[in-house]
Formats: sequence, structure tokens, C-alpha cells
Amino acid sequence: IGTFQSNVLFQRFAKLFFGCVAAVTSGMMYAVYLSTYHERKFWFSSRQELEREITFQGDSAIYYSFYKELLKAPSFERGVYELTHNNKTVSLRTINAVQQMTLYPELIASVLYQASGSEEVIEPVYFYIGIVFGLQGIYMAALFVTSWVMSGTWLAGMLTVAWFIINRTDTTRIDYSIPLRENWALPYFACQIAALTGYLKNNINSSAERFCYLLVSASTYTFMMMWEYSHYLLFVQAVSLFLLDSFALVQTDKVHEVYKIYLFSLFLAYLLQFENPALLVSPLLSLVAALMLSKCLQMNMKKGTFISRMLKIMYFYLVFTITVTMNFLLKTFVPHKENEHVLKFLEVKFGLNTTKNFTVNWLLCQESLQTPSQDFFLRLTQSSLLPFYILVLIICLSSVTQVIFRRISGEPLKEKITLDDGRIGERPEIAYHVIHTVLMGSLAMILEGMKYLWTPYMCMLAAFGVCSPELWMTLFKWLRLRAVHPILLALILSMAVPSIIGFSLWKEYFPRIMTELSELQEFYDSDTVELMMWVKRQAPVAAVFAGSPQLMGMIKLCTGWMVTSLPLYNDVDLLQRNENIYQIYSKRSAEDIYKILTSYKATYLIIEDSICNEVGPVKGCRVKDLLDIANGHVVCDEGDSYAYSKYGRFCHEIKMNYSPYVNYFTRVYWNRSYFVYKINTVISFQS
Repeated sequence: IGTFQSNVLFQRFAKLFFGCVAAVTSGMMYAVYLSTYHERKFWFSSRQELEREITFQGDSAIYYSFYKELLKAPSFERGVYELTHNNKTVSLRTINAVQQMTLYPELIASVLYQASGSEEVIEPVYFYIGIVFGLQGIYMAALFVTSWVMSGTWLAGMLTVAWFIINRTDTTRIDYSIPLRENWALPYFACQIAALTGYLKNNINSSAERFCYLLVSASTYTFMMMWEYSHYLLFVQAVSLFLLDSFALVQTDKVHEVYKIYLFSLFLAYLLQFENPALLVSPLLSLVAALMLSKCLQMNMKKGTFISRMLKIMYFYLVFTITVTMNFLLKTFVPHKENEHVLKFLEVKFGLNTTKNFTVNWLLCQESLQTPSQDFFLRLTQSSLLPFYILVLIICLSSVTQVIFRRISGEPLKEKITLDDGRIGERPEIAYHVIHTVLMGSLAMILEGMKYLWTPYMCMLAAFGVCSPELWMTLFKWLRLRAVHPILLALILSMAVPSIIGFSLWKEYFPRIMTELSELQEFYDSDTVELMMWVKRQAPVAAVFAGSPQLMGMIKLCTGWMVTSLPLYNDVDLLQRNENIYQIYSKRSAEDIYKILTSYKATYLIIEDSICNEVGPVKGCRVKDLLDIANGHVVCDEGDSYAYSKYGRFCHEIKMNYSPYVNYFTRVYWNRSYFVYKINTVISFQS
């Protein structure tokens, strides 16, 4: 007996050891792969500092510019103070950049860079992107561990990694924008999901449960600090746990411990984010508070009587009512900037309203806020991810539905589920993931940007399913398979199917990935480099630049000069500024544009040919079209649109160098892509 037990322990230890090694190796290899691909794409090491910085586009440029400022500050404390009382970025505004732009990743990166003595070893930009790539490695390892914990085999983890990398276009935005908040935050969310998966398991020992609880706590709080939209994702997770608990699919005590983690994380984040009112009015706080208040009523609902069923319906109604009421009261009494543009956007998105508002229509035109394209589903089908995900989801969802009906009819939970039972839906961690993935998938069907949260989930769930003997056994139970021993067949399929998938993916996609890493890509924007060089050399220190928000982000990073607007969309004032500055591409008079620019103390104006002469794939989504609609410069007649305005398009007219444009603006620099005009200070206004 002793020998047998020691063999079992050794096998478990060997399985755990090799699984951990595989998870860590996968994470490290993915981080190295990202680093190599980034180097090949941008020729990063052979570029000058300015040329490297130009690779940070849009809002990414803003985040990295503040990291640079922190490193230049005489001390960390002084650097933080200057960021929290920042009046050198946006003209006529003092902003708390740390709170408004969630700059905690940059604070941490700058502290680590200086505290580790890396100044003499590595350049700041390499240290910064190195941390982000390292976090992506952790992200990969966390997905590996989640599918391993669910399936019981680390073969599932390997398949998750393969699908994730192959579908990289749809699983991550790391290729396009390294400093994005989601690239810093989602690895912590993946760790939280992995820990929560272990925590919800029925047959987990006390020490492992305690470890998972601590990891859930730490990763939830960190995730909340890294991304301003994190509490919305945690709200979706809280809804999943609420449904899980309501149908008695999990131990109630565990769910309420997670609710306490949410409350504690919200409270701590509220204090450390300068008393951020967005967290107080978040739906997460309202829902969790409502659930905690309704806890006493839920105690009587686990019996199969008719009264208990009615109470369950009342319980759902009660939780919904308290959540909505509490959220309304909080929004009434807590002073906060209501994002009216978000509400208007949702109204128009769901066809409840129409608008000519530039900001709302511009948001609707953003690719990440549109519905997913057919190409997205085609890519997932070609990599075999979508078919297997749908198969796994149908089986698991059907099994969970069966379990829910059993609970409603009063059948008690089984103490221990064996492979022969074929009841995969009775495992609480499986039920949680099924509910969560359905909710995430529903959101991804509405907003394409949500695919970067849902597709990694698809990789993990599909890999777990095909590698899980329990899933195949559940299917065989429904099919009432008798010809072959079902358990043996389930074990064979759980090894054979992922092996076949893995081999076919390796054969088709491995050569492509190797080619991708070996080919040097050309990325060099000489016009933008020349513009930035001119600004640094010729513009006075007190200059304030006006132009498109994306270009202003780059001006701020590459030159440090003050700008009139920023590519940030969570602030009503900045959105209004963006709309006003974009008028340089509308059919407005020189005097109108001059008044707008001088109201923001702008001294230089930059016109971009790419926006002024934009042809674009979607005609109605070009900046100039949206401006014409908002300004009433478009007349629609029997389906045809006719442009009508007293003035020509400003960005075209200003290039002609005739009155009255030359009275207000003086051209000081131009190249193929950009035209820079000095805004004259002394003007004799002409009608």
C-alpha cells in the first residue's frame, strides 16, 4: 500500500512539475516571440529615439510621454506631483493625469526602472516595452493554467497557446499599441480567472483554496488599478457568479467571499485613485451591494417547493430593483461627470435614436465599436477554433441547463462526480465559465472591440473541452453509446483529438510564423519625422499646437510642446475640444476657425493631407463627412447627398494663400503630408 501511495504521489508531483514548466516556458517563449516580431516590424534597435517614438500611435503616445516625463523629473515625488497638477499638456487646463489617464502602469515602470539601477544597462523604451511583453507572457501562462485546471491535462494548455498565437489578430492589440491600458491590465484579469477557477472547485484542499483566494484578491485589485474600464468587466463576472449562485451550482459562501473582494478592491481603488467617483457610481458596486443586502432572503431558496421557486423569481426581481435604485441614487448624490456621449452612443447604436452629433457618429464609426465583420468569424473558422468552441459550448451549456432543471426540481448536489456520470455541467468552475463566456460573447457580437476579451476565452474553453474526457463522456451518455466502452473511448478521444488538431495547426501555421519572424518589414514615416524635427528646432518654447488628436499625441511625446487636444475619449471637455479643432476640415469660414483656435490659445495649426483628402472605405465615416452632417452642410434629397455651404473646405482653401486666409494664417512649413501655419496675433477682421 505504501509503495502504491508513493507512486501516486510521485505521478502527481511529476504531472504538476512538468505542467508548471510547460506553462512558464509557453509564457516566456510568447514574450520572446512578441519582442522578436516587434524588432522585425519596426527595425527598432537600428532607429533613432525620435523614429522609435513615432511607432507609438494615438493614445499610446500620450501614455509613453508621461513615462518619459517621470524619468526626467528630479525626483519621483516631484514627477508624481507634476502629473497630478499637470498644466503643461493641454492648453488652458490643469489636469490630474494620473487619475484621468490611469497612469499607474507608468508610475510602477518608472519606479522599477530607477530602483533596479537599469539606467546604465538598458534604454527606457526597451525597459518599458519589455515589461509589457513580460506581462503578455504571464497572460499566456494564466490561460494555460486555466485550461489545465479545468481539463486536468496540460495538453489543453498547449492547445490554448497555439490557438491564441495563431489568432493573434483577434486575441490581442499588442501588435498595434503596446502601451494601451488593456495590455497592462488583461494579464491580471487572466490570473484572476485562473485563481477563481481553482477557488470554485469542489474538491480543492484548504491550503490550495487559501492560495487561490489570496491570488483572486491581489489580481482583482491590481486589475482595477490598471484600467479605467476594469470595473465593467468585473460587473459581467459578478453577474455570472450571481447566476451561478442563484441556481445553486456553487457553494454560496465562496461566491459571497468573492463579492467581499470586489467591495474591498473598489474601496481601496477609490482611495488610491484620488477618490475616483466613477467607481462609486459603477454598476459593480450597486450590484454587489444589492446582492449582499439580499443574502438573507436567499437562504430559503434551496428547497424544491413551489414557494421556494416563487421566492427565487422574487429574489431576481429584488436584486435587479435594488441594483437599479442604488445606482440611480449614487449617481444623484455623488458628483461625477456623466458621460452623456456614451448614453447617446448606445441609443443610436441600438437604433433607439438618430443624431447628427459629430462625436457620437465618430464613435460609431470606430472599428472597435462596430459589430464584428464576417472576416473575424472566417479567420476563427480557418484556424478550427470556432467549430470546436461551438461544439464544446453546446455540450457544456446543455449539461449546465440539465443541472439547473435538476436543482429547480429539488434534486440535491452530488457529493462527488465521477467520469462515468457524464455530468460535466455539475462542476461549478465549468458552469461559471459557460455563463461567463456566453455573456462575453454576447457583448462581442455588439462591439468588435470586445473580441480581444472573448477570443482568448474561446481559445481556453475550446482547448479545455477537446482535452477533457468528462466532456466526451457527457456526449456519449446523451448518445447512449454501447458499442464501445464509453470511458475508454472518452480517454482515447481526449488525447487523439487535441493531438490531431495540434499537428494540423503546426503543419499549416508554424511555417507562417517562422516566415513572419524572419522577414524584415519596412516602417518609416519620413514626413512625420521631418515634421517633429522642425517643431523641435523651429517652434518657440511657448508654442501651442492644434490639429487632429492623434497627431497631437505624437507632438506631445516627440517634442514635449503643449497641445490643444488629446486622443482620449473618456472626458467630455476633451471630446468637445476634439470636435471644435476638427472644424479645420469642415466648410467653415477663416474667421470661424481663427476664433476657435485662438479660444484655446493655439499658436500653430497643422493640416494633415490624409484627413483633408481622405477617400476612406466607408464614405459616411470620413471626418469631413461627419463634420458636414453635424454642421448642416449636407442636403439629402431622394437618397442622394448634396454638399452645400457658403464657404469652401477650410483645409483646401487655406493652401491657396489668398485673402482672407493669409490675414489669419501664415504658412511656415510643409512637406508631402503636413502643412504648418502660424496663427497671426494681429488681425484686421474682414467680413
